[in-house]
Amino acid sequence: MKTRMFFLGLIFGTILTKSEVISWYRIQEMFHFQSFYMYGVFATAIPVGIITTQLMKKFGTKTLNGDPIRWPEYHFTKGHVIGGFLFGLGWSMTGACPGPLFALAGGGYTVIIVALVSAILGTYVYGWLSDKLPQ
Repeated sequence: MKTRMFFLGLIFGTILTKSEVISWYRIQEMFHFQSFYMYGVFATAIPVGIITTQLMKKFGTKTLNGDPIRWPEYHFTKGHVIGGFLFGLGWSMTGACPGPLFALAGGGYTVIIVALVSAILGTYVYGWLSDKLPQ
Protein backbone atom coordinates (compact mmCIF):
# COMPACT_ATOMS: atom_id res chain seq x y z
CA MET A 1 0.00 0.00 0.00
CA LYS A 2 2.78 2.45 0.90
CA THR A 3 4.59 1.63 -2.34
CA ARG A 4 1.41 2.31 -4.32
CA MET A 5 0.96 5.67 -2.58
CA PHE A 6 4.59 6.56 -3.23
CA PHE A 7 4.20 5.90 -6.94
CA LEU A 8 0.89 7.78 -7.12
CA GLY A 9 2.63 10.74 -5.46
CA LEU A 10 5.53 10.43 -7.86
CA ILE A 11 3.16 10.46 -10.84
CA PHE A 12 1.21 13.41 -9.41
CA GLY A 13 4.41 15.38 -8.79
CA THR A 14 5.64 14.64 -12.31
CA ILE A 15 2.35 15.85 -13.80
CA LEU A 16 2.48 19.04 -11.71
CA THR A 17 6.06 19.67 -12.81
CA LYS A 18 5.64 18.87 -16.51
CA SER A 19 2.43 20.91 -16.79
CA GLU A 20 4.26 23.89 -15.23
CA VAL A 21 1.52 24.51 -12.64
CA ILE A 22 4.20 24.59 -9.93
CA SER A 23 6.23 27.16 -11.83
CA TRP A 24 6.74 30.34 -9.82
CA TYR A 25 6.70 32.29 -13.09
CA ARG A 26 3.34 30.80 -14.16
CA ILE A 27 1.84 31.58 -10.76
CA GLN A 28 3.14 35.17 -10.81
CA GLU A 29 1.77 35.60 -14.36
CA MET A 30 -1.62 34.54 -13.01
CA PHE A 31 -1.58 36.93 -10.04
CA HIS A 32 -0.50 39.79 -12.33
CA PHE A 33 -3.18 38.88 -14.93
CA GLN A 34 -0.48 38.47 -17.59
CA SER A 35 -1.42 34.99 -18.80
CA PHE A 36 -4.53 32.80 -19.10
CA TYR A 37 -2.54 29.57 -18.59
CA MET A 38 -3.30 28.94 -14.90
CA TYR A 39 -6.89 30.15 -15.24
CA GLY A 40 -7.28 27.64 -18.07
CA VAL A 41 -5.94 24.87 -15.84
CA PHE A 42 -8.46 25.80 -13.13
CA ALA A 43 -11.28 26.17 -15.67
CA THR A 44 -10.57 22.60 -16.73
CA ALA A 45 -9.91 21.13 -13.27
CA ILE A 46 -13.07 22.42 -11.60
CA PRO A 47 -15.61 20.76 -13.94
CA VAL A 48 -13.51 17.57 -14.07
CA GLY A 49 -13.50 17.48 -10.26
CA ILE A 50 -17.25 18.10 -10.04
CA ILE A 51 -18.09 15.43 -12.62
CA THR A 52 -15.69 12.92 -11.05
CA THR A 53 -17.11 13.52 -7.56
CA GLN A 54 -20.68 13.09 -8.78
CA LEU A 55 -19.76 9.84 -10.58
CA MET A 56 -18.00 8.56 -7.45
CA LYS A 57 -21.12 9.28 -5.39
CA LYS A 58 -23.43 7.70 -7.98
CA PHE A 59 -21.45 4.48 -8.30
CA GLY A 60 -20.50 4.18 -4.60
CA THR A 61 -16.74 4.29 -5.15
CA LYS A 62 -14.70 2.93 -2.23
CA THR A 63 -11.26 3.84 -0.89
CA LEU A 64 -8.19 1.78 -1.81
CA ASN A 65 -8.77 -0.12 1.45
CA GLY A 66 -12.33 -0.97 0.38
CA ASP A 67 -13.98 1.37 2.88
CA PRO A 68 -16.94 3.52 1.77
CA ILE A 69 -16.12 7.17 1.14
CA ARG A 70 -17.86 9.48 3.59
CA TRP A 71 -19.05 12.75 2.03
CA PRO A 72 -19.48 15.36 4.79
CA GLU A 73 -22.12 18.07 4.65
CA TYR A 74 -20.65 21.41 3.63
CA HIS A 75 -21.56 24.53 5.60
CA PHE A 76 -20.09 27.84 4.42
CA THR A 77 -18.80 30.13 7.18
CA LYS A 78 -16.81 33.36 7.47
CA GLY A 79 -13.85 31.16 8.45
CA HIS A 80 -13.73 29.97 4.83
CA VAL A 81 -13.38 33.57 3.64
CA ILE A 82 -10.63 34.31 6.18
CA GLY A 83 -8.86 31.02 5.40
CA GLY A 84 -9.16 31.62 1.65
CA PHE A 85 -7.67 35.08 2.05
CA LEU A 86 -4.73 33.75 4.09
CA PHE A 87 -4.24 30.88 1.63
CA GLY A 88 -4.20 33.27 -1.34
CA LEU A 89 -1.86 35.65 0.44
CA GLY A 90 0.60 32.87 1.20
CA TRP A 91 0.26 31.49 -2.32
CA SER A 92 0.96 34.86 -3.93
CA MET A 93 3.95 35.52 -1.64
CA THR A 94 5.61 32.11 -2.04
CA GLY A 95 4.41 31.24 -5.53
CA ALA A 96 3.28 27.80 -4.36
CA CYS A 97 0.22 26.22 -2.78
CA PRO A 98 0.44 23.18 -0.47
CA GLY A 99 0.41 20.33 -3.01
CA PRO A 100 3.19 21.71 -5.21
CA LEU A 101 5.36 22.48 -2.17
CA PHE A 102 6.27 18.80 -1.98
CA ALA A 103 6.78 18.54 -5.74
CA LEU A 104 9.07 21.58 -5.67
CA ALA A 105 11.05 20.20 -2.72
CA GLY A 106 11.29 16.82 -4.48
CA GLY A 107 12.42 18.59 -7.65
CA GLY A 108 15.43 20.04 -5.82
CA TYR A 109 14.15 23.60 -5.28
CA THR A 110 15.55 23.78 -1.77
CA VAL A 111 14.44 27.38 -1.17
CA ILE A 112 10.85 26.10 -1.01
CA ILE A 113 11.72 24.30 2.25
CA VAL A 114 11.07 27.62 4.04
CA ALA A 115 7.51 27.72 2.66
CA LEU A 116 7.02 24.01 3.37
CA VAL A 117 8.11 24.32 7.00
CA SER A 118 5.95 27.45 7.34
CA ALA A 119 2.91 25.59 5.97
CA ILE A 120 3.46 22.71 8.40
CA LEU A 121 3.87 25.13 11.32
CA GLY A 122 0.75 27.03 10.20
CA THR A 123 -1.21 23.78 10.15
CA TYR A 124 0.03 22.97 13.65
CA VAL A 125 -0.92 26.44 14.92
CA TYR A 126 -4.37 26.11 13.31
CA GLY A 127 -4.90 22.80 15.07
CA TRP A 128 -3.84 24.36 18.34
CA LEU A 129 -6.14 27.40 17.94
CA SER A 130 -8.99 25.86 15.92
CA ASP A 131 -11.53 25.91 18.76
CA LYS A 132 -10.95 29.67 19.18
CA LEU A 133 -11.22 30.56 15.46
CA PRO A 134 -14.44 31.33 13.53
CA GLN A 135 -15.75 28.12 11.99
